[in-house]
Amino acid sequence: QVQLIESGGGLVQAGGSLRLSCAASGRTFNNWPMGWFRQAPGKEREFVAAINRSGGSIMYADSVKGRFTISRDNAKNAGHLQMNSLKPDDTAVYYCATGAYSIWARDYNLWGQGTQVTVSS
Repeated sequence: QVQLIESGGGLVQAGGSLRLSCAASGRTFNNWPMGWFRQAPGKEREFVAAINRSGGSIMYADSVKGRFTISRDNAKNAGHLQMNSLKPDDTAVYYCATGAYSIWARDYNLWGQGTQVTVSS
């Protein structure tokens, strides 16, 4: 059974950086599209970034554009979300997902368990 496992979350001060990773177990992650979403308490799950199967097309939410970078490492069967210049508003549980290249969570069919990111002011 394929599973996605996120890691790299934690507590960081505003202006700091974190690098999230998403590892796939059970099969290779190569050529899978991947998306990152986040959900803050009391809010809907929102799109953060996505990368297509080839890695040649990438999308970002306006709120993270210029600060976050999505990438994939096929050699390590993983994907990453580099987050720089973090703000308190970035505080949320971050999820990776696969199965689509889309800004809509409903299009993805496999999700990780999430990793908490907390940005202090």
